[in-house]
Parts: sequence; structure tokens; C-alpha cells
Amino acid sequence: MTTDTAPAAAPALDEAEVGAFAERLLTTYTGGMVTLMIDLAHRTGILETLAAGPGTSEQLAARAEITERYVRECLGALVTGGIVDYDASTDRYTLPAERAVCLAGEGSLNLAPLAQLTSLLGKHVAGVAAATRDGGGVPYEEFRPEFTDVMDAANRGLLDSQLLDGILPATGELPARLAAGIRVADIGCGTGHAVNLMARAYPASTFVGYDIGVDAIERARAEAAEWDLTNASFEVLDVTQLPADPPFGAVFAFDAIHDQVDPVTVLDRIHAALAPDGVFVMFDIKASSRLEGNLGNPLAPWLYGVSTLHCMTVSLAHGGAGLGTVWGAELAQRMLADAGFVDVTVHEVPDDPFDSIYLAHKEPRS
Repeated sequence: MTTDTAPAAAPALDEAEVGAFAERLLTTYTGGMVTLMIDLAHRTGILETLAAGPGTSEQLAARAEITERYVRECLGALVTGGIVDYDASTDRYTLPAERAVCLAGEGSLNLAPLAQLTSLLGKHVAGVAAATRDGGGVPYEEFRPEFTDVMDAANRGLLDSQLLDGILPATGELPARLAAGIRVADIGCGTGHAVNLMARAYPASTFVGYDIGVDAIERARAEAAEWDLTNASFEVLDVTQLPADPPFGAVFAFDAIHDQVDPVTVLDRIHAALAPDGVFVMFDIKASSRLEGNLGNPLAPWLYGVSTLHCMTVSLAHGGAGLGTVWGAELAQRMLADAGFVDVTVHEVPDDPFDSIYLAHKEPRS
């Protein structure tokens, strides 16, 4: 004998909650589109032109030497998105100074270049979706050469304004050692701007930058030549092969460890390559290794998204560890300890809410 059991009735929906969540989703999608418009306005000079002074769409287009119709439509998104102000009585657009400093000019406060990362990673959603279904990942080569340009633009302002006067002072005695003269490496150096800045500031030290990107290394060498630097060199190298002889007095890694296919080997090689009194300066993402530890972090959705669409997938593409952008402070410190580093301390990065500075020593300090 069988008994038919009627399916349980679906719970009644809270219509107000449905409406509120739908509104939140649409706000999120709208923010994504505004990000793309910021990228467009940055690339075409609209933001820099507005920062120099207000104007009508015709005036701004003429000053930027671009097409007025695109200027007007892009500004429509930026005005309704709360980025740019508009006076309907005069048809003039204004970028207030407090916003302009975050969207134009030199230095670490200009966040406009970060919008390029969203534009770039959006192209790879289909590839990451395929990897999600089938395994593997999207290899680093698929992101280049655009990724080289995006990361250079995103990081250059911070390095120019903070590396010598904010980041290095947080490393304790290292600036004095650089002034006296030591051998220094930067792994995953990208376009080498950090190396070149330090080489120019500390002529008694010698610097070498390593990266797997041929295009990035070529740009690093070109900048070093333009600056007439004789104490900076660059090599294309998989940093799992980092040479240990002669040893380095300091090794830097700027947001590079979490991307590695084999981060354990890379950390081991860095430890082996340091002189006994050497220091590893690891500039990496400020986050918790635990999801619940990131719930109050307003940048966490961005970090997890970047990880999914780039940092994690480029590692998994080669069968790697897939640490991802949000590997977090707890795991970072554990891995540094496992590699043999001691006296590890963590410091804030001036004008950078994304990163922390990890100082790790090869041997205990006296």
C-alpha cells in the first residue's frame, strides 16, 4: 500500500524582502556599469580634462580632442552615478576637487586606473566559467599584454608616492642598509618600477628584478636605461628557480606570492637566497584567511572577484596551489614560518587599504 504525500507548500515570500533584494542587485549591476564608464573616461582623458576645470560636453570634448557625442553619453552615466555634477541651466559638468583627487592626477589617491582591472577581467568570465565546469584555469598568458599595462597603471602612483617615504620606512633598519649597499631582488617585478625607484634612491645597492613576462621585463629595462641606472638589472625567470648565490640582503615581492603556481617552493627559494641577516619584504593583500573574518571588509567582494577571475585561476591553470588573492594573513604567516622565516611582523601600508607589509627575517634578530 502506498500513500501519496502532497509536496510541502512553498513558504510564503516576504514581498518586501524580495523587492529590497532585487533593488540591491540592480544597484550592484549599476555600479559595475559605472566602473566601466570610469575606465572609459580615464582612458580618453575626460576625467583629467574635467579635473582641470568644468565645461559643457562640447567644451570638454574640444579640450580633450575627442568626440563630443561619446563625451555626453559617458558623462550621463557619471552624472547619474554620482561621480560628476551637472548644472542643467548652463549644461556644464563639474568634477569637485574632493572627487578629482580620487580620479585624476599623479599619486596614490588616483583610483581611476583600478577601473581598468574590471574591464580586463570581465573579458575572461567565459574562460573561468569553462574552468569551473571542467577544471584547470585560465593561464597567465591569456591576460597579457593588457595585464602588464593595467597593473603598471594601478601600482605606479602608489609606488611613486609611498615606496621611498612610506613603505620602506616601515621596514625598520632596511633603508639604512640600502644606503650602505646591499644586494636586492624583486620577484614578480612586473614593469620594474619599484626596482628602478629604489635603484635611483640607493646607488650604493644593486638591484635585480625577476618576472616571467617578457613584455614587462622589456619595459623595466627601458625605464632603467632612460634613467641611466647602472645598478638595476632585469631577468626573465620563473622564480621557483631563484638563484641563491651570491645571496641577497633583501628580497621584495609586491602582491606576487599569492599568484604563484608553487608558492611553497618560491618561499623556500627566497629563504635560501637570503644572506643570514637578510630580510624578506612581502607586500600582499590585507585580508583574513577565513571568510567570516572578511565579512566586515567592504573591499572583500572585489578581492574575491579578482581572485576568481585572475589570481586563483592563473595558478590552477598550471596545476598550482591556487592560493588566490584572499589567502589571508593567517595562512601567509603560517607559510612564512614553514619556509623558515622568523620574527615576522605585519605593518600597514600608507594610503593603501588593499595591502599589508610582512617583514620576515632569515635568522632571529639579536
